[in-house]
Amino acid sequence: MNILLVLIPVTLLIVLVAVALFFWAVNHQQFDDLDSPATLPLLDDPVETQSAPATAQEDPTPRTLPADAAGPARNPNRSP
Repeated sequence: MNILLVLIPVTLLIVLVAVALFFWAVNHQQFDDLDSPATLPLLDDPVETQSAPATAQEDPTPRTLPADAAGPARNPNRSP
């Protein structure tokens, strides 16, 4: 029964916070337009903001690693 002395004030605090957050959201126009944000991703971008597709161009020179990055040098006096 003593737990009710803790649970009732905690519950009231949670309810008050929830009500305060709801009124904050209403005052900051969070619920004004519920339909158009869902359709925005479906709309086409305007032509002036579209970028040209990138074309992959082959580099004719082969890519090689520098001598230091090729790996550790082997010590001929040490067996593997």
